[in-house]
Amino acid sequence: MFARLLLVAIALLPSAPAFAEIGRVKTTLGAAIVQRGAEKLPASTGQQLMPGDWLETGKDGRMSLTFVDNTRFSVGPDSRIELSKFEYDPTTEKGSFIAQVERGSIAVVSGRIAKTRCGGTSAAPSSCDGMQVRTPHSVLGVRGTRFIVVVRK
Repeated sequence: MFARLLLVAIALLPSAPAFAEIGRVKTTLGAAIVQRGAEKLPASTGQQLMPGDWLETGKDGRMSLTFVDNTRFSVGPDSRIELSKFEYDPTTEKGSFIAQVERGSIAVVSGRIAKTRCGGTSAAPSSCDGMQVRTPHSVLGVRGTRFIVVVRK
């Protein structure tokens, strides 16, 4: 009986949803954490990032990140940012990325996801952008550029 259950469980593993790495912490300075669910992990060089992670820095904190599509973030002091959504197919170089800046600052060099476009001309631009950066008062559709966002408390 146990052997049958084990075989069924093994057979179902490939179809189970997997949480894939979306990027890594490149550098950190000062107080910086990655919050995954209820767990707060001190940010460290090489640390994996997952969809839904929150990035937090203290008054002396900074961190830089590189994502699998070659998007790069520099997170400034006293920041709180959610990596809300990240889906990327390296074969087609298409996907979507949503980051939510609750407070603080972020400098972005967009990667391949930002070049994702929708077809047709009648679609709303915000639904076509491969990458979005949201703040409490705005939504930025990113189409391949470098920029800085600052959200004051």
